[in-house]
Amino acid sequence: MTDRAVCLDRVALDWLMPMHLALSASGHVTSAGSTLIKMLPGQRLMGRAVFDLFDVRRPWGVVTAEGLMARAGQRLHLHPKDRPDDALRGVAMPMADGQGLLINLSFGIGVIDAVRRHALTEVDFAATDLTVELLYLVEAKTAVMDELKGLNLRLQGAKVAAEEQALTDPLTGLRNRRAADLRLDLLCSGRRAFSVLLMDLDFFKAVNDNLGHAAGDHVLREVAQVLRDQTRAEDCVARTGGDEFLIILPGLADPGLLRQVSDRIIARIARPILFEGQECQVSASIGMALSSHYPALEVASMLQDLDAALYRAKRAGREQAVMVGAADFRGQ
Repeated sequence: MTDRAVCLDRVALDWLMPMHLALSASGHVTSAGSTLIKMLPGQRLMGRAVFDLFDVRRPWGVVTAEGLMARAGQRLHLHPKDRPDDALRGVAMPMADGQGLLINLSFGIGVIDAVRRHALTEVDFAATDLTVELLYLVEAKTAVMDELKGLNLRLQGAKVAAEEQALTDPLTGLRNRRAADLRLDLLCSGRRAFSVLLMDLDFFKAVNDNLGHAAGDHVLREVAQVLRDQTRAEDCVARTGGDEFLIILPGLADPGLLRQVSDRIIARIARPILFEGQECQVSASIGMALSSHYPALEVASMLQDLDAALYRAKRAGREQAVMVGAADFRGQ
């Protein structure tokens, strides 16, 4: 069998190899694929020396047509001089009768970025090229991964919301008993000093009995706002019962400052609260405790002592603040 050269016109060559470069024996471009032309807008390719248009990065040292011819059949790495971010892969083969070289190029692993950068479509690839099918798979995978990421974010958000709801009193928006217990456990296991106030509303039952539960709920929400106003962002303010509140103050170890905080809260809550034109009059009794008073911190013991101090404040005539272990009352 006699070897015969295969002759293709430019249309057929472009159809089969839309990223080809045909070079003369001197290394000048005699034909270029439509996709390559699209990649290099504004560039005049025909008749240009290939080394004026491209750098051959691999094999290193190829700077002449003869050097390119000597490496026929080897894998080439080319970068357009005007677009060095476009990395092209290819192979060069000599044409019949020493007419020059035919280089077939592709994007390699950078095809996804190239498609986006140059707005390439299916028609920019050879009909037998599997790149388009792979791109569809990549896009499908990306869409699925984006959807999964969105789902995970929504699930995480729902989890955070559920955890927040589990630690929040629905009526006042303050922390609840569980949140207060967790905060106390954390502080008791650490070395940072802290203080705790146990507060109960005086005459709250009379508001509920005389004006109804809607008025009582309104008073609780107003009291919650007072407690927010009188505490810091790092403090934990919790509604732990019907009209009982626990205020945890990390870092506050001065009994004088703790009494000042208690006195401000008592003074603010003593102001009448309006509900539908009616005055709701309540006051606050408070038990106070400092962590420094306990050689070995136990949440249960501290809460028991706070409850006893609060009871002493009630017996002293209400609207009082009593320190755990204190022998006298404020104002006596």
